[in-house]
Amino acid sequence: MGDLIIQLSGTAEGARLASILALSAAFLHAVFGALQKGRHDPWISRAGIDLSYGLMALPVALFLVPWPDPALWPVLLGAMIIHIAYKVAQALTYQRGAYTVVYPVVRGTAPLFAVLAAMLVFDERFNTIQWLGLGLLVGSIFGLAVNSLRKLQVGRDTLVPALAWAVATGAMVALYTTYDAWGIRQAADPFTFLAWFFVLDAIFMPLWMARSLIRLPRDQIGPLALRGGIGALVAFASFGSIMLATRLDEVGRAAVLRETSTVFAALVGWVILGEKVGARRAVLMALIAAGAVIVEFAA
Repeated sequence: MGDLIIQLSGTAEGARLASILALSAAFLHAVFGALQKGRHDPWISRAGIDLSYGLMALPVALFLVPWPDPALWPVLLGAMIIHIAYKVAQALTYQRGAYTVVYPVVRGTAPLFAVLAAMLVFDERFNTIQWLGLGLLVGSIFGLAVNSLRKLQVGRDTLVPALAWAVATGAMVALYTTYDAWGIRQAADPFTFLAWFFVLDAIFMPLWMARSLIRLPRDQIGPLALRGGIGALVAFASFGSIMLATRLDEVGRAAVLRETSTVFAALVGWVILGEKVGARRAVLMALIAAGAVIVEFAA
């Protein structure tokens, strides 16, 4: 499978597959965010998810994928450090702000930063029409945040720090997207990078939250374990999809398509969290999708 991904990289077939993977990652990332913003504290939820996917990935890393070359270990260590910073920023964001307000801010800043980073690292270039599409997508995403903010009644006292952390989290998303896209190119087999990434990425949060996990009431262990298991499977599919998309095609285009996750997040908020969509939000969601389509087909 790894050889097939490498063979398709840079081809028309690879570009089509990358688009499908990026859109899949968008939907799954919205689900993942909702799982973290649930019954448990975001830090506890993240620790449960990380522990679950680390345990699931370990046998795959040890027995099913080629062993990493020595030069890949520092790359994996760098990815682990960046993702630790991202997780801390994300947890602080969700802890302080309403999901429907802070999530669009995170996802709105991320594609802009990612496209700029891809220009520097991979020498990718958007044409004028693609920049217009990106502007439409980012502006509409921020419009979702403003729309939710107008109706916000709880948590306004923590809104400023929540938004600041949301922007910081968006910057970290762009950083890890660019770094991981570079890192997966350093591996002889992309699935080696993915398997060991999940193993190493699972270490920090369970250790950081070990005391809280130990003190967790018995009646909450089962629900957290279920959330962790589901979250782990979603994480595999979501992160794996976007990383393979960046391996197959341009990083900037994949990053932009992934940010249609805000559309899916609004739908998740409506279907699962019981929030209303409304005409204004529906229009903004359509504009986000239109911006992504422009970026994708104007290349």
